[in-house]
Parts: sequence; structure tokens; C-alpha cells
Amino acid sequence: MITTRTLVASLAATATLAIALTGCSGSAAGTTATTDAATATSLSAFGDLPALEAAAKAEGSLNVIALPRDWANYGGVLDAFTRKYPEITINEASPDGSSAEEIQAADTLKSQDTAPDVFDLGLAVALSSTDRFAPYQVATWAEIPDALKEASGRFTGDYGGYLAVGYDPDAVPAPKKLSDLLDAQYKGKVAINGDPTQAGAAFAAVGMATVQNGGTVDDFQPGIDFFTKLNAAGNFVKIDPTPATIASGETPVVLDWDYLNVGYGKKLDGQRNWKVVVFRGVGYAGYYNQAVSKDAPHPAAARLWQEFLYSDEGQNLWLAGGARPVRAEAMTAAGTIDAKLLGALPEAPAQTVVPTKEQSAAGAALLGTKWAAAVR
Repeated sequence: MITTRTLVASLAATATLAIALTGCSGSAAGTTATTDAATATSLSAFGDLPALEAAAKAEGSLNVIALPRDWANYGGVLDAFTRKYPEITINEASPDGSSAEEIQAADTLKSQDTAPDVFDLGLAVALSSTDRFAPYQVATWAEIPDALKEASGRFTGDYGGYLAVGYDPDAVPAPKKLSDLLDAQYKGKVAINGDPTQAGAAFAAVGMATVQNGGTVDDFQPGIDFFTKLNAAGNFVKIDPTPATIASGETPVVLDWDYLNVGYGKKLDGQRNWKVVVFRGVGYAGYYNQAVSKDAPHPAAARLWQEFLYSDEGQNLWLAGGARPVRAEAMTAAGTIDAKLLGALPEAPAQTVVPTKEQSAAGAALLGTKWAAAVR
């Protein structure tokens, strides 16, 4: 746990993932070492960025999966990549899929042209699926905090935030603390984003409930206990929240990442009032991770996508979606970050926790055995 209100560094500073990390640098221009994109572990394998761009354009396609356009400005990211590389067609599959479903799709579609080239994953699923990933270190690898990248580049943190509560003040009273949601005024009104045994945002909701109830990320049981009470009170609604469910009044209270809740409010401006709060006390933070499929049908395009996401342009696009980019500290020092967007982020809590590799694995195992019974 740390005690800081620094918006730029707070997430990176608290991320203590126990992943045997290295600090080796990603890219270097020079003579092409190999033209086999499927085995390239950094930009130097191609020689330079133009060579990678040429290889990706020759492939002509990029298969992405589970990237909702209203999630952390993914719509803006996808469109910006298309504008920059019109020769590469992006095929978007299952935009509302979970992290676990991304891996299932890769297994099902293996060796087919429609298989995913890249993944965007919560930490628990990334940790359990490393055998599906190809190691790749982007050109800006050295500027990514060590605690947020796997040693070989099999998966790398990219954007993150704090678990927050979004609510419609016209439908429910403003919650001041998590336990307020147990009140009868919230009956049938509290939702989380997915199943915590499969979706990173829902997993984080249980983690947040754990630390807000005096527990630690060593043991998610207090969070499970909270949702057991929430369900028993009739307040927990098993509907995955979307702007449509919020607009219809089905999910007037949503536990989700702060950037997603902020995004809901922007999309529903003029239709619904939508407020976002990160509760005082201990905050729960996390990053989503990017990975290249080792079986990517378009391996050069997959690696070009990674380079784009970790470029200054890509990182500022996350900020436009209210998310905290992983290179924020380095970009701030270099003067390449969008300072206005950075200053508009919700205030970070005074104390923040991020689960380690072992804590995430233990939490996932516990949820796997107890979640279904807790909310049945």
C-alpha cells in the first residue's frame, strides 16, 4: 500500500507484480536480423519501423477481439490506427467478450485466418494464459515501469484506472461508502461489469469490496462476503452494464473502472445524469495488458498494433478515454503527454493497492470455487 495522490505515478508505483522482471530495452534501428515476423521479439528484428509497417501492410489485415468501442476510447484508438494505416483492415470480433473468452476464441480458431492476432486482458487471465503469447518488447519498452511488464514481453500493462462507483443521482441517493449499497434504497440496482471469474473489471469489483471492507488482496473473502450480503438484500442485479442498460434504468449503480464510468456519463449526456465516485480509504487499481498471439495469422500487423498502442499517440488516446496510460510518467517528463486530459482525470485515493501475481492467482482460485454459490 502507498499513500500518494500523484495521478501520473500512483498506479505504476503501487503495481508490485511478482513476475521476474527485466529492464532490457525494446528496439534499435539497424540491419534487419530476420524477416520472420512470427518470431520477432522487438522492432530490431525488422530493422526499423518503416520495415515493420511494410510487412504489416503486406499482410493487409489485423484481427482484434473483445475491444468495445466505448471502453477507454477504443473506438478512437481503432479509428486512428485505420487512418494511419488504411492498407490494413481491422477485423473486430466479439466486442463485448470477456478476457477469458478471448483465450477461448484463440484456442477454438487456432490455425484459422480468423483467429485473434492480439489480446487485451485482465491480469488474472493474462497470468494463466502466457503459453498462448509471443514475446515482444515495443520500442518504448524502457519507459514502461518494470512492475507492469512481464520479463520477455509476453504481456505488458498498457492503460489502467481505479475501481469506482457510477450512479444515477435521479434514481438513487449518492453513496458515500461501499456499505451504503446494502441499503434498501438500492434494491435491484447495483451491477458489476461481467463475471469476476472471467472478466477483469468484475474481478476488480470484488477486490475493491475486499479492501473497502478492511481486508487485503491476500484474501478476497471479505469481498465475496460483501457480494453475498448484497445479493441476499436483493440489491445485486445480474445484468452486465452498458450505456443502454443505464439509459433504461436497469443498472442505475455500476461498479466499474473509473474511466469506463466516466465514459458512460459522456455517452449518456443529455439522457441521464451520471456521477462517478472513487470511495475514500483504500483504492483498488489495475492495468489491462496487451499481448501478441503466438499463433497470430498476421504476426507483423500484430506487432505494429503494439507499437502504435505504446507510442505517444496511442498513449494519449487512452487519456482521451479517461484511462491512465502506462507511459504517463515518462511522457510527462518528456513533455509529450496531453496535460489537459491528464488534469481532467478523477482524483486518485490517498491509499492504493494493486494485487501481485500471487495475490491475483489466489483471488481467481477463490472466486472460482465460491463466487457462484455466493450470488446464486
